[in-house]
Amino acid sequence: MPKPSPERFTVLVVDDEPPARRRLVEQLRRHAFVGAIHEAANGLQAVTVIQESAPDLVLLDVQMPELDGLGVIANVGVSGMPLTVFVTAYDRYAIRAFEANALDYLLKPFSDERFAQALERARTRLGRGATDEARDGMGRLLAGEGAAAADERSSGPRYLDRLVVRCKDGVRLLPSSEIDWIEAQGVYVSLHAGRASLLHRASLQELAGRLSPRDFTRIHRSVIVAVDRIARLEPHTHGEYTAILADGTRLRVSRTYRAALEGRLGQPL
Repeated sequence: MPKPSPERFTVLVVDDEPPARRRLVEQLRRHAFVGAIHEAANGLQAVTVIQESAPDLVLLDVQMPELDGLGVIANVGVSGMPLTVFVTAYDRYAIRAFEANALDYLLKPFSDERFAQALERARTRLGRGATDEARDGMGRLLAGEGAAAADERSSGPRYLDRLVVRCKDGVRLLPSSEIDWIEAQGVYVSLHAGRASLLHRASLQELAGRLSPRDFTRIHRSVIVAVDRIARLEPHTHGEYTAILADGTRLRVSRTYRAALEGRLGQPL
């Protein structure tokens, strides 16, 4: 496939959240130097597009089910990766690691100005053929080198142990250990804790990255569940299951997120 001229380059947008992909695509279309735009809804699709279409730039979501951003790099191979800008919700370790290895990132939610800055930086790097520098950084990231990775190994990632939830009468500090399951509600989420259901302004994607994966897993595009609240799983249809919680709540386990649950359980369903 012939490569575009330096004035216009192809971009692959990788994010499992459709609204997030739409926003990135809309932002890209505002820049005349962006040519073709490809999209991938998960890491496996991203690997295929990178190998078949060889885009110049990848906007890569870090936290995705089944195959995350680093998994994409590992599957493609560092030498085969285009210039990459990582897109992530707040994650202290990820940000430290990207900065330590001189890799570009966008922190969700990002402003139009921050996006334009990252894109212009990528354009400059492509113009001077500096992709090898970025690949070296990705190699160090995968290898766990650098101060950020060393700090991560010694202290471990810091996940939320409680959520600050605004209520009518003030602010409630809700321990994450009390949360049974979480449901997306537009720009909010509904936190189900015992008999209480609290509305909290945050995206499900953000919480998926900030809650410990040892305690919580995503089972549907709109649901996160506390693993130890699952009492049993009933087969549904087409590879899907119904998770029955200890309190009798029934939640759908979609085929897309079944692999993530199996990975957390350490065994197939």
